[in-house]
Amino acid sequence: MTTLWPELVTAAAAETTAVLDKGADLDWRRPAGDLDWQCRATLDHIALGVVGYAGLLIAQPTDRYITLFASIDKAAPIAHCLEAIRISGSILASAVREASPEVRSWHPYGHSDGPGFAAMGVLEMTVHARDIALGLGFDWSPSDEMSAPVVERLFPDAPTGFRPAETLLWCTGRTELPGLPRRRNWQWNGAVR
Repeated sequence: MTTLWPELVTAAAAETTAVLDKGADLDWRRPAGDLDWQCRATLDHIALGVVGYAGLLIAQPTDRYITLFASIDKAAPIAHCLEAIRISGSILASAVREASPEVRSWHPYGHSDGPGFAAMGVLEMTVHARDIALGLGFDWSPSDEMSAPVVERLFPDAPTGFRPAETLLWCTGRTELPGLPRRRNWQWNGAVR
């Protein structure tokens, strides 16, 4: 089955926004899961990364990040800040939709194409949503349906035999799997396959 990447990006943005909205009134100064960042800084990271992936697809640099940086209003309430996820997801989905199959752009984890940057965006939104949810005191994980294409696209050497969401969380150093210790050093492979 072919993955409809733009739709997956917008679905991830909607799901991430809905999950984090449950904790909008909580203390976002708490650490996001096991990260060194606070929940609020992690939200900023999501928006910056996802808009950045769209920018990379559009500008197509061969050796560097783009010079555009996105940020969220520091004074805005969290409930309003969450719209940044939907906005950045929509921008990335549009860029993926518009990119021809031949488009390639630089990323430190491998020059990539539209589907690769879409997978990176879905990973950023869902894995960091889990980090923030844990920091706010509730457990949430991305769905298997959302995780499976991301694992397939970005982690070609991922272990098999586990649920896709569990595999994604293991691949990104968030959890252990039976017989596999938690990864401390990890990165995805964005190269086009």
